[in-house]
Amino acid sequence: MERDAPPLSSTLFMDGVGEVVLTLRPDGISWKPLDAGVVASSCLGMDFRSKIQTEIKFSDVYGVELIDSGLVHNGSWNIGTFRWGGDSEAHRFVVHGFLGERGSASPWVLVAYTFGHKYLKICQKWVEHIEACIKNEPARPRSLLVLVHPLCGKGKGRKSWDTVAPIFCRAKVQTKVTVTQRAGHAYNIVSSLSDRELRSFDGIVAVGGDGLFNEVLNGLLASRHEASYPPSPTELSFAGCGEQSQQCRDNTNGRCSSNDVNDMASETSLTSDDHEPLLTSSMPNGTDIPKSTTKNEECNAANQAPSTPFPNDWFRLGIIPAGSTDAIVLSTTGIRDPVTSALNIVLGRKMLLDIAQVVRWKASPSPRDLPSVHYAASFAGYGFYGDVIKESEKYRWMGPIRYDYAGTIVFLQHRSYEAEIAYLVEKADPVTIPTSMAETGTQPSQALQKSPSRLICCENCAVCAETATTANIYSESSRWVKSKGRFLSIGAAIMSCRNERAPDGLVADAHLADGFLHLILVRDCPRPYYLWHLTQLTKKGSDPLNFKFVEHHKTRAFTFISSQDESVWNLDGEMLKACRVSVQVFRGLINLFASGPVV
Repeated sequence: MERDAPPLSSTLFMDGVGEVVLTLRPDGISWKPLDAGVVASSCLGMDFRSKIQTEIKFSDVYGVELIDSGLVHNGSWNIGTFRWGGDSEAHRFVVHGFLGERGSASPWVLVAYTFGHKYLKICQKWVEHIEACIKNEPARPRSLLVLVHPLCGKGKGRKSWDTVAPIFCRAKVQTKVTVTQRAGHAYNIVSSLSDRELRSFDGIVAVGGDGLFNEVLNGLLASRHEASYPPSPTELSFAGCGEQSQQCRDNTNGRCSSNDVNDMASETSLTSDDHEPLLTSSMPNGTDIPKSTTKNEECNAANQAPSTPFPNDWFRLGIIPAGSTDAIVLSTTGIRDPVTSALNIVLGRKMLLDIAQVVRWKASPSPRDLPSVHYAASFAGYGFYGDVIKESEKYRWMGPIRYDYAGTIVFLQHRSYEAEIAYLVEKADPVTIPTSMAETGTQPSQALQKSPSRLICCENCAVCAETATTANIYSESSRWVKSKGRFLSIGAAIMSCRNERAPDGLVADAHLADGFLHLILVRDCPRPYYLWHLTQLTKKGSDPLNFKFVEHHKTRAFTFISSQDESVWNLDGEMLKACRVSVQVFRGLINLFASGPVV
């Protein structure tokens, strides 16, 4: 409908209200009952108005459809009385939308408004006009690839999809649905898509948890993300691991070679529920996911760059939560509700999301491994977080409760690991490090590490919407600072990582698209102190990072090296064996069907 066109208006019957004047406006439709008493009444000289909805904007309409002719109920409750005008036989159409409180982290509720008229052509005319107005919103998807994890989150995957599938049907979104059958199935499907097949979709939707989303993410970016690697630990004057690291980093296609296809374990599609992003995960019994190409493939790819590279403006990923914790959904929408997430998708909501590229230079100290590249959307952790993954594998028969059990065992073992970490500090960063400290590798004080303010990421976040370009990590304005010692855990939060056990997440003020991750280094400390730190994560409004043994660094890149291979890395709940890694954040690398968390 043109902005300057006269509004379309008709008299129809509205189910539950009666006869109304329906008006088509540029931004939506509104209706006004012909009987004013339907929406207002008086008692003892006081006017009362019922809470009958009288309009809906097209931004809140996800579908419209003709239905079979039938009765339109004209009765409606009024204040103190019940009006009944009788039912009418009519041709009918339904406008599908939702109701939700603005600024409230509550589920969106589906609503359906049924209108009727004795002439079919009138109903058809209204459906055509409303459909045309909806199609004027180009951000709405038309075709999606849907991958369903059938058993994640105690078998909620298939049930969650059955719940929201009618929403996609009413929105006239074509869906190609595949139920995953094994570990790595989603990765294989996405990574094997040709460029033509990928362009036939507006996005990919994962019905599951963070583990399934990680499979989709890695499958999508494995051969389509073009970027240089971050520096290896050897390039920052750490213990040498050969000249191969420099050679691999110079590859502008952002891929490394690896002959080890068992380097990373994915979420199983048949035998496990979804993973805990911070404290739990599991390893499948099926085939692990290779995250890299052979050298011949790498050379060919260098000459033939993908015609659908990332980042781009049009392709989006979506999640319909069905996992054990759904930290990515909670951090990006503020609520763990399949219907709300489905509506975000069909309505075409869009936001940028930072992604961390994790380059594994060596899996263990002894062999001369070839590097491999991996991606994480929410979290990467070593030490305590990785140990829980390994330990939980022994108790798979226990089901999801094995995560709590394994976490308790790992906590009581209280292992610490010798490691060297170098993180990037920019001169322009408000938390600056004195030159003398940077040159000597001395640790900054607690006061220097604390941010002057805590600006929480939210819906339509101004920080994430900034268009400031990110400086190259090799620029002269950047400085690397080293931290060395024994650590209980090393964590990198790309987002807040909210979940039901940690309502504020690991880092409450982490942003979704500011180009930074939050490096959390927990040094070796007495067990009661570490328990105190962990319990603070479970309390809303607390500060779990305000401890002398906890270092918090906001950075765009860091490197890690350990002389041993005792622990493993946890990437979005997926296990990665590595003793030397480099991590860098790519700002807004992918688009997500969301608009930010309501907090």
